[in-house]
Amino acid sequence: MLLGLVLLAAPAAVQAQFTYTTNNGAITLSAYNGSGSAVVISNFVTSIATNAFEGCSSLTSVTIPAGVTSIGAPAFEGCSRLTAINVNTNNLFYSSRNGVLFDITQSTLVEYPAGLAGSYVIPGSVTSIGAVAFYTCTSLSSVTIPGSVNSIGSGAFFDCPRLTNATMAEGVTSIGLNAFRLCTGLRSITIPGSVASIGTNAFYNSSLLTSVYFQGNAPAADSTVFLFDNGATVYYVAGTTGWSNTFAGRLAVLWNPVIQTGDGSFGVSNNQFGFNITGTNNFTVVVEACTNLGNPVWVPLMTNPLVNGRFYFSEPVQTNSSGRFYGLGLP
Repeated sequence: MLLGLVLLAAPAAVQAQFTYTTNNGAITLSAYNGSGSAVVISNFVTSIATNAFEGCSSLTSVTIPAGVTSIGAPAFEGCSRLTAINVNTNNLFYSSRNGVLFDITQSTLVEYPAGLAGSYVIPGSVTSIGAVAFYTCTSLSSVTIPGSVNSIGSGAFFDCPRLTNATMAEGVTSIGLNAFRLCTGLRSITIPGSVASIGTNAFYNSSLLTSVYFQGNAPAADSTVFLFDNGATVYYVAGTTGWSNTFAGRLAVLWNPVIQTGDGSFGVSNNQFGFNITGTNNFTVVVEACTNLGNPVWVPLMTNPLVNGRFYFSEPVQTNSSGRFYGLGLP
């Protein structure tokens, strides 16, 4: 009876577009069947069901009222033109920032609009990326995950085919199951040393993935993590533990480039400072520099493969700093 009264209070045109269910006075928006581009959800709604707006290709923006306490993940799956999720400013459970849906504290990223294109830098307030938060975001090309994030939820980047770059800072401890499944544009990724576990099928059928660089000890993982990533090789660095000649079913290789200081190439010549770098043939190396080892900020200078197991790096002698330090980084 309550549901009937609520529906009578809504305009007839709106009633035809939505399907609702009720349970002890709580009203759930279970499905949207309209063709509008900008949808404002009625104030009487208290929750939005999983997949309620699934496949709404005409939807460009949605406004969520203050009374909504639960949003199913992913509520807006396959909304390919959706670019803005707005939340009533009085909402006690959710908030939005630049059209992206967060919990009210902005510590959990709940859902990223599928229609937003290009690169996205996750805010430093975020400590976790929710399950399927970026699910089927087909226009996403790059994401930067800050050190504040400690967990990447299950299916967080499931089926993001144009994602070619995913940068994770030290701080992430877990990568959920199916997290990067079907990210078919991803060719390489660096896993920070803080990662302790990688879930089942995390990179399943990310078919172009060739290089996975681990900066720390071998995390817990099973044989499905890189399933069908037949061209992928795992690289690990010296001084880390738990590695063998395979990891999660893929070949695992020690990443071994070193700066040669005693072969005659090291030093200043013609106002250039340079040195040889040697290691396994075709390994890719990033030469980095910083000016303060007490508070190091490493700046990448050059990225090169080791052709025939080596390459020579040089740059003009730096005269505008008290010291300059060089190191080798993973791509």
